[in-house]
Amino acid sequence: MSSTASSAPDDVLTLLRQHGRSPDPAALESLMRGVAAAPEGLAGPEWVELVDPAAGPALTQALEAWRQDLARGDDGLGASPAPASRLADLRAELKRRGLDGFLVPRADEHQGEYVPRGSQRLAWLTGFTGSAGLAVVLAERAAIFIDGRYTLAVRAQVDTASFAPHQVPEQSPEAWIADNLPAGGKLGVDPWLVTLDGYERFARACQRAGGELVAVEGNPVDAVWRDRPPPPLAPVLPHEDAFAGEPSAAKRARIGAAIRARGADVALLTAPDSIAWLLNVRGGDVPRTPFPLGFALLHADGHVDLYMDRRKVPDRTLAWLGNAVTLAPVDALGPALDTLGQRKAKVLVETSTAPVWAARRLQAAGVTLVREADPVALPKAAKNDVELAGIRAAHRRDGAAVSRFLCWLARESAAGTLREIAVSDRLQAMRQETGALRDLSFDTISGAGPNGAIVHYHATPATERTLEPGSLYLVDSGGQYRDGTTDITRTVAVGTPTAEMRDRFTRVLKGHIALAMARFPAGTTGSQLDVLARYALWQAGLDYDHGTGHGVGAYLSVHEGPHRISKMPNSVALEPGMVVSNEPGYYKAGGYGIRIENLVAVREATIEGADRRYLEFETLTLAPIDLACVEPALLTEAERRWLNDYHRRVRETVAPQVDAATRDWLATATRAI
Repeated sequence: MSSTASSAPDDVLTLLRQHGRSPDPAALESLMRGVAAAPEGLAGPEWVELVDPAAGPALTQALEAWRQDLARGDDGLGASPAPASRLADLRAELKRRGLDGFLVPRADEHQGEYVPRGSQRLAWLTGFTGSAGLAVVLAERAAIFIDGRYTLAVRAQVDTASFAPHQVPEQSPEAWIADNLPAGGKLGVDPWLVTLDGYERFARACQRAGGELVAVEGNPVDAVWRDRPPPPLAPVLPHEDAFAGEPSAAKRARIGAAIRARGADVALLTAPDSIAWLLNVRGGDVPRTPFPLGFALLHADGHVDLYMDRRKVPDRTLAWLGNAVTLAPVDALGPALDTLGQRKAKVLVETSTAPVWAARRLQAAGVTLVREADPVALPKAAKNDVELAGIRAAHRRDGAAVSRFLCWLARESAAGTLREIAVSDRLQAMRQETGALRDLSFDTISGAGPNGAIVHYHATPATERTLEPGSLYLVDSGGQYRDGTTDITRTVAVGTPTAEMRDRFTRVLKGHIALAMARFPAGTTGSQLDVLARYALWQAGLDYDHGTGHGVGAYLSVHEGPHRISKMPNSVALEPGMVVSNEPGYYKAGGYGIRIENLVAVREATIEGADRRYLEFETLTLAPIDLACVEPALLTEAERRWLNDYHRRVRETVAPQVDAATRDWLATATRAI
């Protein structure tokens, strides 16, 4: 947000005074800059409550206009590639500090998928906007490391003459550092932005080069990023027990006991979704994910010390939290960790997610570190009956909106004039028409033809394509509702698909059905099931390079651990109540992409004569799968029965919620084959 944006407007100050308030203009401007740094969701200007809980239409309108003015400021993000002067400025700052290099991760203090604008240092420095990446800047050379999802995007967004692109795991940043850091060189790192595990890896790489990893005080990028946005301020709101299914006090007592059982006195919580779930609150500090940023110390007796900006916690939320939650500013976390050392406390820390800053502070204070997983992660992942009921309701609502969209798409795409952005906008509008949409659960992937083969494609005016007859269109989207989070991918034919398209689509569908029908012993991990989704593709010498399934939160993150379905080893067993995606795919570079995604919930299976406890999946997502893309001859009788049963359930659930035209289309789209 530009420092030249307007200060507190006179009309806002006048209206506040008329409401009996005496605002401090400087404090009010600081608050509004934080509000403008937070993303604007689809639920309306709830942030107005932070200024005046009793704001009427006139004050709300004046505040909204001011926020828009502040948000128009140029924070330097959005330039791809980034101006070369930024790299030069950073190198000058590093030289001034006596550093020979610096790590710039795509991360904030919480290691989340989405980060606030002021933490998008990698994007500001390079122009790269992907959700995972790392730059290593040395005095004479620099490199950027991305995974296979962004092989094409990094070359389109970054000046590769300044930042040499490397794909992980083929080339790791640690190996590059070991080969390129000069002997005796000091490589700087912001200890808030790297985990303890990560710090140890990078330190070993520096040692192999004969250099040293140095934790810096104050991020050098921040020193040269003029007009960097402040931390976001979105309201922290109660998440009622009617949605949560369990009071926060009960959660805190239950997990506090688990902390004690692990030999610890207190747990440091750094994952915002863990804190939001534990305290039954939701927020909006980052895009598409309804949690507030902050830290917490959960004591074994269930008391929580919450470190969060008081300005974003309304009085009603403070009352909701209760006396067993103590609110303090984030700056108070360091002294609190020191106090734990004075008490000789044993502190549980997840070293793969907690910032090394916290671990080093605790160790310096004399604390005994208990290296264990976040104690909230697994209870959060296993949804209770109330959460599951809400998630099912959200999927019924969302399925009706998606079905209306697919009907519209079938009718309008025949002309061959629809384009990717307009199509995804139409889908968003239909979700909004439910009256319950809080936000999207992620930026919609809307890919026509070859763009559908880019796994994490994002349509822009420069890249979008027309949905042309004879092509495939892939749309991956989801919604955030108070009662649940959705995520669905459908691939549809525009006109008549080729025989090859039908073959590939049907093989993806066979993998999807195999996973949906799976029954497996308790204790099975997602990694053990992953092969089911790939088998039909493998028989034709085909595969896909992403995981088959990710966990999904309950009105929280659309990507939630600790469970997943993937080739990558994962030791977390699937448990009843866990929600996970089922999304095999196939991608022909330069041609088309295919993905079929439903969300499923793990539940108990009843098998007569079973020799042990078994589990299975309940499919939650409800929308037609395009039968024009199916080659029936490739399906077994069991697969055909599953598809027909699924479509019958879609029809029976969705039809009562939609208009007559959609009902007529639905009858054909879900016909038995």
